[in-house]
Amino acid sequence: MLIRDGVAFPSYAPPALKGQARGVDRARMTAPRRLLIDQRGFTLIELLVVILIIGILAAIAIPSFLSQKSKATDAQAKELARTAQTTAETIATDNGGSYVKVGTAGELKAYEPSIVTAVSTKEAYLSGAEGTATAYKVTATSTSGDTFSITRSAEAVITRTCTQVAASKGCPSGSW
Repeated sequence: MLIRDGVAFPSYAPPALKGQARGVDRARMTAPRRLLIDQRGFTLIELLVVILIIGILAAIAIPSFLSQKSKATDAQAKELARTAQTTAETIATDNGGSYVKVGTAGELKAYEPSIVTAVSTKEAYLSGAEGTATAYKVTATSTSGDTFSITRSAEAVITRTCTQVAASKGCPSGSW
């Protein structure tokens, strides 16, 4: 038996109750020391289960986020083709209904400065423009390599077509 400050402590302490250390008088402990004894950590199994759950969730979520980037770049190319179409109609209005100047290098860019004509790997660009007296075709290319075209025939029929590269998902049907 241990005697300290007039208090007798048995040499054998019963198994600790939850939150109590063996052989320690909790009433005489300071508050910080009591907190140290009361704190419990997580077991290794609990930590591994949490890491496993996070890994499974990441495996599900990451592929869906990666496909969103290609969808965004394809949407940018579609918007650029649509802007080029509007600009081609403006050129025809200024030239008595003729679309010949649509195919002239830089004419679309001169009318609409926001049209990107330089080849780029960071943003969509206008990769082609053709014009005749009664028809035109404008083509935009996305950073994924998909091309999106708007064609106006001599009969004033507008057609939207696209060409998909092998690994892309931006143009599954051939039109948009």
